[in-house]
Amino acid sequence: HSGCQIAVSPDTKCFAVDWLGVEVTRATLGIIGMGSIGYKVAQRARAFNMRILYHNRNRRRKEEEEAVGAHYCEKMEDLLRQSDFVMLVVNLTPETQKLIGKKELEQMKPTATLINISRGAVIDQDALVEALQNKVIRAAALDVTYPEPLPRDHPLLKLNNIIITPHIGTATVQAIHMMAEEAIANMLAVLNGQPIPSEVFPK
Repeated sequence: HSGCQIAVSPDTKCFAVDWLGVEVTRATLGIIGMGSIGYKVAQRARAFNMRILYHNRNRRRKEEEEAVGAHYCEKMEDLLRQSDFVMLVVNLTPETQKLIGKKELEQMKPTATLINISRGAVIDQDALVEALQNKVIRAAALDVTYPEPLPRDHPLLKLNNIIITPHIGTATVQAIHMMAEEAIANMLAVLNGQPIPSEVFPK
């Protein structure tokens, strides 16, 4: 994000040779929430030779772990302490509201990046502001916030070590078409008295 700003700025005369990013290849990715989406993240991370840790209510089957090279952390703090990138992929429930707060942020590496693609309320945003201001962690990347959009005077919007996108993780033409087709298939199944293909609460 900051590199893009440098590249397009009318004030840029040259590029600094010591402007360096962080390597993803062989870094440790901690996935909190290893459901279907978390597992797809792990599949993609495997292509970067990342070391994958995960924390979940239920441990996945051994063959599923081996397929992506994922290691289970029963305690979330073990994942937080080891990960270079921590990705939140959990549902928002009373148990996961403010799942990441001051204590959890302090357990992360000072060089770590927090990524949230689940729901904004999973993070205590006041604690995140403080952690980013005080360099408790290196950076954050949020596709979700609470509320959406944030008030224009929110302190998260004033920091230079965060990227915020407007909840666009599934916002592609193809994904929206597939979602519409799935919704229609579910409606037709109900109208025809057939089993619902994507039932939210299976009987």
